Amino acid sequence: MRDPCQTEINVSSALGQRNDLAATCRRHGRLGRWDGVRTFRTVLEQKIRDRRETLQEFVDFAEVFAREHNEPGTIGKRHLQRLIAGRKPSGEPLGPTVQPATARLLERIFDVGIDDLLSPPKRPEIVERQRPERDAVELAAALDWLDERAGWEQGTSRSKVRARLEALDLGELLDRGARRTRVERTALARALVEYYGDRGVYRTICADVEVLTSVVTRAEWLDLACPLDGAHDELTLAEETGDHLPLGEVEASAAVSRLAESVALGVRFANLPLYRLWSVDIGHGRVRGHVGVVPFAEYALTADLLERELTDAVGTGSLARRTPLRDKHLPSLGAIHDLSGRVCAGGVLALCAIARPHDQVRGSADYALLVQERSDQVLNAAGRLAVIPKGFHQPLTDVRAEAAVGPTLRRELEEELFGRHDVDATSGDVRSAAPMHPSRRSEPMKWLAEVPARLRMECTGFGLNLVSGNYEFASLVVIEDEEFWHRFGGQVEANWEASGLRLYSSLDSDLVAELISLEAWSNEGLFALLQGLRRLREIGGDRVSLPPVEWRLSD
Repeated sequence: MRDPCQTEINVSSALGQRNDLAATCRRHGRLGRWDGVRTFRTVLEQKIRDRRETLQEFVDFAEVFAREHNEPGTIGKRHLQRLIAGRKPSGEPLGPTVQPATARLLERIFDVGIDDLLSPPKRPEIVERQRPERDAVELAAALDWLDERAGWEQGTSRSKVRARLEALDLGELLDRGARRTRVERTALARALVEYYGDRGVYRTICADVEVLTSVVTRAEWLDLACPLDGAHDELTLAEETGDHLPLGEVEASAAVSRLAESVALGVRFANLPLYRLWSVDIGHGRVRGHVGVVPFAEYALTADLLERELTDAVGTGSLARRTPLRDKHLPSLGAIHDLSGRVCAGGVLALCAIARPHDQVRGSADYALLVQERSDQVLNAAGRLAVIPKGFHQPLTDVRAEAAVGPTLRRELEEELFGRHDVDATSGDVRSAAPMHPSRRSEPMKWLAEVPARLRMECTGFGLNLVSGNYEFASLVVIEDEEFWHRFGGQVEANWEASGLRLYSSLDSDLVAELISLEAWSNEGLFALLQGLRRLREIGGDRVSLPPVEWRLSD
């Protein structure tokens, strides 16, 4: 899902006090700045930043460099994160513990000794102050929001985040994130069924195996085959009503932790508008409803905190005792379905199937099915499998005109698969009045738009995700003309939100069945995959040999 969460800041200036843990943070692995002042923990960190490379890009470069120069040393991204910090989690210097082969590799790349690389850089005597970065302003907006909603004096949240940063251990933080990704999807779903009961929970039978998800839905919300053409998806903007509830002590503390950890880990955080769902009426091939607009902080610092609370509780086996946020915000199925009584944000995600011609190696004509591995820089479902595209339902410039599902899905196609960086609002200012104007389309999208029959976009199902209460519009995108693969197949590439892209053949029933059974899926991603496969079996003809998927709902 496009993640409106971004930071590119120097923490010491942003929060008023330097600390060794979070003196600088990275965006995408890049290091950052605040008010034009750059601070680096090590010379190594500074030199990688000077190369204008992400950490992953540098790791890839180092691998090639080692091979070309016959160096035995290797370095992974997580190892590099620890090296640029310059210290162990205990606070001891790293120098003597660096493997000799790794040290030699880094010394050859930079022509600098390892001791110097892992030492703090010399600070310039005079630093020219520049205009504050956009990211700094947006983080400040989140801090101001927290002050207001928690009933604190202005600047209190900034002080609290600063104090929380000083107490953080970066190594422990990374380990905690790794532990969260090891919590199995089915374990999360079962824990939620135990909490809420199984009424309306979406589950399927595929290859004689039951697959349980955390999505609650209804029979009339499934197998919609609803064209996302503006005529059948009719979400409209509604007037905002009601007062904002104040945050309690537990909620405010959790929000402070979220901001501090986001800064330390370089998670993206931009306070962009999101649609919230007020009401929905779905069935008979149509999607109707009303939406409002809330700032991203309203969601990220409240409802979205439930996911990591749940994951941590399941990981430690203490669900019954450690869900105070869930107990307050989503204590029952009634609360889940009470859309107007809570902030219900959500997303649009689609199984993408691209027609391919017969190939001597691959065999018969088929569809290429795309699956992404989510980056650790996204807000939710980090490190999980998901369909692609996957994005928050949100406006870009025109709040009323972009309320339907279709505009978000088209934008996500352009951004996540066709290389349109200018429609990723988390990476910079949106300066175009009409960023989705036909004249600005990517070459692949221009070609698809020339003949409407080349591209099919349908909503295949709707559900509410018990993990955080999000609404999910599961969809299917089918590129019907196999000429697209010949012309543009080499240009289809995932953006920063994915750490990897997998491709499956619609004729490989066994491998697709194995894919469905993987525990690495996010629950909403699996929901969209399963509903998309059901629809593709209906319309795919000879290009398809997919395992049957039968859904079941408990009364």
